[in-house]
Amino acid sequence: MTLELTYNGETNIPVEIEGINPGTIQSLSNAEIEKLPVFHGKEKCVVGDFFKVSGDAADLHMQLSGTLTGVHWIGTKMEAGQITIEGDCGRHLGSEMRGGSITVNGNAGDWIGAEMKGGLIHVHGDGGHQVGAAYRGSVRGMNRGTIIIDGNAGNEIGLTMRRGLIVIGGNAGDLIGFNMLAGTIMVFGESGIRHGAGMRRGSIIFMGESHPKLLPSFRHAVRYQPEFMQVLLRKITATGFEIAQPILDSNFDLYHGDMIDGGRGEILLRA
Repeated sequence: MTLELTYNGETNIPVEIEGINPGTIQSLSNAEIEKLPVFHGKEKCVVGDFFKVSGDAADLHMQLSGTLTGVHWIGTKMEAGQITIEGDCGRHLGSEMRGGSITVNGNAGDWIGAEMKGGLIHVHGDGGHQVGAAYRGSVRGMNRGTIIIDGNAGNEIGLTMRRGLIVIGGNAGDLIGFNMLAGTIMVFGESGIRHGAGMRRGSIIFMGESHPKLLPSFRHAVRYQPEFMQVLLRKITATGFEIAQPILDSNFDLYHGDMIDGGRGEILLRA
């Protein structure tokens, strides 16, 4: 039986529920869950101050509902189980996540999957800035796992990303893959400027019909049909993300860069 957390708070101050994950509460009763600590701004409160708790946590499935745009750090450091969010939610969704899955049937804020190390996050709406990114001052962003956003996302997607896969179904902002170390970022819509600046390895793939202007430190290599693309696209469609057949059969223009940092990264533009 699913554990249901229904938000009933009435406040404009952020509510932070870091540490309330399927694995950490699996053995707790609902009364014990209601007493777990959360933060309301700088004030230490408990879950029961903001959520109605019902159901059962034993099967490692949490469902959150209500007006959650001011609720942050959902799924932080999650290691197992499933979280389903009905509606929009706040920042730091799945931050430092290690395993399990999070599904958002709405939009999510900034820092989705920041520094995540495993698992799957699927946002069926829009995402904010810094998807899969490193926090300020950190040397490494997302290191494993998969993030799929069906809609649009903001700037600095995959900042200092090390491993993993990020898929943006709609449009994206500026500086995709900035200082990227490795991994794969795929964007199906339009995007901003200065992508791949300082990237050392990894792949940024633009699947849309309109391509961004690349930095002059990227050099065209070849037009071809990458063998890995079919494997990658099958992995993405297995999550329920829909890809049109003409895209599956496309050729790509390959650019190497950033030449300022060795030129071992690559940007692919669907031809």
